[in-house]
Amino acid sequence: MSHITAGIDVGGTFTDLLLQDAEGRVRLAKVPTTTANQADGVLAAIAAAGSSPAELDLIIHGTTATTNAVLERKLSRVGLITTAGFRDVLELGRRTRPHPYGLKGTFEPLVPREWRREVAERMDARGAAVTPLDEEAVAREVRALLAEGCEALVVHFLHAYANPAHERRAGEIARAIWPNDYVTLGHELLSEFREYERGTTAAVNAAVQPILDRYITRLQAQLAAQGHRRELLVMNGNGGTVPARLVAREAAKTVMSGPASGVMAAAATLAQSGLRNAITYDMGGTSTDVALIAGGVPEVSAELSIAYGLPIHLPMVDVRTVGAGGGSIAGLDRAGMFRVGPESAGSLPGPICFGRGGTRPTITDANLVLGRLDPARLLAVRDAVPVEAVRAAFAAQIGAPLGMSVEQAAEATLRLANVHMAGAIRMVSLSRGHDPRDFCLFAFGGAGPLHAVALAREIGIPMVLVPARPGLTNALGCLVADLRQDAVNTLNRGLDDISAEEITETLTAQRDRALAVVAADSAEIERTEVLHAADMQFRGQTHLIRVALPRIDMTRPEIQAAFEAAYFARFQVQLPEVRAVLVNLTTTVIGRRRAFPLSALLDPAERGGEARVGERDLYAEGSWHRATVWQRERLAEGARIAGPAIIQQADATTVLEPRSEAVVDAIGNLRITVLP
Repeated sequence: MSHITAGIDVGGTFTDLLLQDAEGRVRLAKVPTTTANQADGVLAAIAAAGSSPAELDLIIHGTTATTNAVLERKLSRVGLITTAGFRDVLELGRRTRPHPYGLKGTFEPLVPREWRREVAERMDARGAAVTPLDEEAVAREVRALLAEGCEALVVHFLHAYANPAHERRAGEIARAIWPNDYVTLGHELLSEFREYERGTTAAVNAAVQPILDRYITRLQAQLAAQGHRRELLVMNGNGGTVPARLVAREAAKTVMSGPASGVMAAAATLAQSGLRNAITYDMGGTSTDVALIAGGVPEVSAELSIAYGLPIHLPMVDVRTVGAGGGSIAGLDRAGMFRVGPESAGSLPGPICFGRGGTRPTITDANLVLGRLDPARLLAVRDAVPVEAVRAAFAAQIGAPLGMSVEQAAEATLRLANVHMAGAIRMVSLSRGHDPRDFCLFAFGGAGPLHAVALAREIGIPMVLVPARPGLTNALGCLVADLRQDAVNTLNRGLDDISAEEITETLTAQRDRALAVVAADSAEIERTEVLHAADMQFRGQTHLIRVALPRIDMTRPEIQAAFEAAYFARFQVQLPEVRAVLVNLTTTVIGRRRAFPLSALLDPAERGGEARVGERDLYAEGSWHRATVWQRERLAEGARIAGPAIIQQADATTVLEPRSEAVVDAIGNLRITVLP
């Protein structure tokens, strides 16, 4: 039976699609993102790939809808009902500041104070009821918040992770009154201690729930109108997928959907390339995302902060983002300081060279001026702009005020952007005790391969790996992603005070709940994996160490020994006299889908043809060089290219600077050696 699958990633600038047909052939599409209604861009990408929704058996979708909503604060109106005396927890936070130096900066909580209401109730940290729930007050405040125009509701009570009885009852009362399904109970989303982080996570979920639900509903309706009869799978931030019917219930889990898909594609590529360690570097049109893969496994964190004061304590691929993308604007601020980003030209008006009305120089424009991009091969150009017009903008807005030539101004733009991106790479590597020299730089995104060699040299990374389709890697991540469910419960007690039976019972319940969700889509699954872990610390400490639990029935001495070994591996310190505390128990259930053969991304009929297509002037390291130009799709396995060179393809351009050399491997990756 034929099975046609499409992976679609909606980015800030482009919507990317990879489609695998029944014969295993791959079709590609890259179209501008339709900001007003992203569903239109999804349908346009399907059409551009020469297909239709009626032909597709499965669509896996990565979206930035919730991420952008939070970053831009274009959110739904949320009401909060909480324990008497704790309405300001979301605003007080952890006494941090938006800027570490100087008494400046402001913070606006997701739920304004007038929509945060208190009711009498109280549980203690052990789950014992101290004050009964005032049910009449709950009903009264729910109606008041509805009258204020709130669209979504959060019920967040103190210590509900230990005993959710009051939250559940308040939820029953609220759902009987609330006119829609946008009611979030804190313990249902995150059964973990720390009221601030749990409350903020629930508030983010409620704030994006209506936005995601409307988008997915609209997208499915438009797909159905064109004949699609299957349910979407949507990428979550943990690197797995979830059926569309369930995704809005835990909408906060999609906040890092787009970046996570790229990391999962990188992990799949490394596995098929015989590599295990990489720093992923995804530079798109709006921002750059970096993450770390050690031993073939992407790092997952439950302590993500998407912006100041907005921690989201849900398991997500640990991605760091900086505002440096192809559309990042370069120029002088009011103090005369030269800056690149975080302000972006986006897809509209876009860089100057796109001819869509942009007038301010961007990173893409700088790459064009320096010969790194071919003006005849730019995507999404509306009205072609002469290179001289782009050069004039650099001369007037940057070169003249700073006393630089056009080339110096453009190169300074790239150098400063690279400094920002290098900082993010150091955050995921050096700051966690990893030596970047032990990793390759996995460069993708529409702009990543343009900067990768210079960036690797800046940091000291010896090798760059550019996948076969770098500009479509996030869409590939959707194709290779597995179904995944994560569960967490807080115990927060000394290990000596917890019985082995309680640990086993908690892990068993987590496993059974997650298996039930994954099993609902068993048609897409080849095998199922269950992973258990514990978040632990020594008494008196605040940081947590995640300890893998290979068996569900481990004894307390076995868990203690596993924790001490993990602690020593991280800090090279032994503390035998201090008691261990078991804070959280976690379970991950992964439904593994059929593996996608990455060699299918390249057409074997094209490989081995005449790949050298010309020469072009390339400005690098302060001077002009004559660079050879190569067509990526025609490069045969084992082909070697020495820099300076430019390797072009439909979805990206790779720049080999002087003192670098690329070799094409068996599945079409460029393995680039970077010399100091």
